[in-house]
Amino acid sequence: MSTRNLTASTQAADWFPASWRARPAHQMPTYPNAEALAAAEAKLSTSPPLVFAGEARSLTTALGRVAQGKAFLLQGGDCAESFSEFNANLIRDTFRTILQMAVVLTYGAATPVVKLGRMAGQFAKPRSADTETINGVELPSYRGDIINGPDFTAADRIPDPARMREAYYQSAVTLNLLRAFAQGGFADLRRVHQWNRDFVANSPLGPRYEDIARRIDESLAFMAACGLSNQPQLAETDFWTSHEALLLPYEEALTRTDSLTGGAYACSAHMLWIGERTRQPDGAHVEFLRGVGNPIGLKVGPTMTPDELLSLCRTLNPNNTPGRLTLITRMGAEKLAATLPGLLRAAKSDGQNLVWCCDPMHGNTIKATSGYKTRAFDAILAELAAFFAAHRAEGTHPGGIHIEMTGKDVTECTGGAQEIGDNDLAARYDTLCDPRLNGAQALELAFLVAEELKSARA
Repeated sequence: MSTRNLTASTQAADWFPASWRARPAHQMPTYPNAEALAAAEAKLSTSPPLVFAGEARSLTTALGRVAQGKAFLLQGGDCAESFSEFNANLIRDTFRTILQMAVVLTYGAATPVVKLGRMAGQFAKPRSADTETINGVELPSYRGDIINGPDFTAADRIPDPARMREAYYQSAVTLNLLRAFAQGGFADLRRVHQWNRDFVANSPLGPRYEDIARRIDESLAFMAACGLSNQPQLAETDFWTSHEALLLPYEEALTRTDSLTGGAYACSAHMLWIGERTRQPDGAHVEFLRGVGNPIGLKVGPTMTPDELLSLCRTLNPNNTPGRLTLITRMGAEKLAATLPGLLRAAKSDGQNLVWCCDPMHGNTIKATSGYKTRAFDAILAELAAFFAAHRAEGTHPGGIHIEMTGKDVTECTGGAQEIGDNDLAARYDTLCDPRLNGAQALELAFLVAEELKSARA
């Protein structure tokens, strides 16, 4: 097992922050004004970093414990952040829901939970087609607020590089709030548990979860009786941010050289990932991320072969550093059951130090009879069950979950204890791209995953 400094693997002689520009770049917008794009990149390149290299290294260390089976990863947040919905209450509610989920998972797994938000930078979205047609009118597809606008008008769909500056400022404010919430007392474990109890009291599944809530209560009471109630771990938490590194001009402009190690770090987020549509081995996105020192993720779809997987692992993590590379499966239950075991065996046989994380959302998107794009809660659970089953069979560690969710009370995914049906989707369908679990569904999912982890431990 290599434990050499990660910086050594990012300083290949043939890599530099702009080396991706010589590679094929998929899912990238074509900006009509090259001068405006250059000006926006130049301004960002002299702006303060949003995160720091030391924070990214700390996350790598935390994820290294996940790779070794000593922790569990919870990664969640919006499918695509919105300029129009930007407000403190939404940030607070999503952060709170992730904390609630982490409390439940910590209890179920009896192990630390690494909390990683799809926040403060998740503005760009890959699309299955470059254009969309409505009522005979064809326009460029909406690719996220950092690129163009969601309204179906010719003006709104023109890629505008000035949007990168707006995304930068919104990310900076979001990060400021998240740091305050994480370290300023908002994350007090006793308060988060009280929110959990509210959920249990109001949920149809309340009796099923009452035993877990009671045992957490007993644990907190025991700690208080032992004089441990004032420990800082109860009042604050570590929280990191992540997003898909899709818009490479933005990522390059926010890349900085760490003064301590001399390594390059993408300072737009603590962790960046490569999507299923941009993981070409000779592509621009793999080229860019192989050279930065951040922990990185790689989406793994049903067409991934063992040879392709190992090739990408060696490119993105040549030193085989635990915590450097997280593989995020997104396949659907049936395809995952058929594909994942072979990938697990190949990686295990090759000695790869990896975090295996399940994204049960993207392989389960359907169109409801009402016309809305949605995801069925039962299908999400089925993929998670298949993920855990594959790891049990292969003797590997199911390291985490990656979900699209929000703290808002939306009606975008069907099912769950609230029994949201197709006809309910229109009530509060707010997403600009993909359907998200609401706060209650996300917490319900955490309880069910906790039961799985507890069963596996037993």
